[in-house]
Amino acid sequence: GTFVSIVGPSGCGKSTLLRMIAGLERPSAGTVTIDGDTPDRLRAAKRLAIVPQQPGLLPWRTVGGNARLLVDLDRRRHAPHVDRPDPDALLAEVGLSEFTRSYPHQLSGGMQQRVALVRGFSLGAPLLVMDEPFAALDEISRTDMRALLARMLHHHPATVVFVTHSIPEAVFLSDRVLVCSPRPTRVVADITVDIGRPRSDATEDDPRFAALCADLRHRLRAGFAA
Repeated sequence: GTFVSIVGPSGCGKSTLLRMIAGLERPSAGTVTIDGDTPDRLRAAKRLAIVPQQPGLLPWRTVGGNARLLVDLDRRRHAPHVDRPDPDALLAEVGLSEFTRSYPHQLSGGMQQRVALVRGFSLGAPLLVMDEPFAALDEISRTDMRALLARMLHHHPATVVFVTHSIPEAVFLSDRVLVCSPRPTRVVADITVDIGRPRSDATEDDPRFAALCADLRHRLRAGFAA
């Protein structure tokens, strides 16, 4: 039920770690277990969802079709015990109700990423793995998206493992931030973000927010020197 961000220099293996958690890559040694199970089994049971760096929307499907993609591919979708959010309701939640019949090329980058976010939430999976989903957005859109993500998680709680290069983004969203060193990669710090929820624009004016950002920058610099 916590939001854990992973920060570190480019090339240190953050995305590779996420891909191993998601079962898309195999570790060269050791094993990955999630809640006592393997990533493959978790993914097969639709208990894990991935939100990638690029939206990856199918150009021939409408916004509504892309939002429903994972549900449409789920063989359990007609089972009475399966409880998940309604994709159309999620689209309304992110302000895209008017665009359900539009196609990806008709949307801005921020709107496309909102569709990708809805697609990730549509399974109702207890674990979300998110690999820099807002990296390609401008600063204003990125700020809006992280606030939107925080609101969605308030209504649809999940455990999140999130990779980002943005220190303010990590502090704003997270309960914990893991700081990685350059290769050979080690986790050099595990920072608890002791700021109450729900968080809003006012959160960034909190002196504790500024102090945590400064501490995180210091830990990153120390990681480079380690």
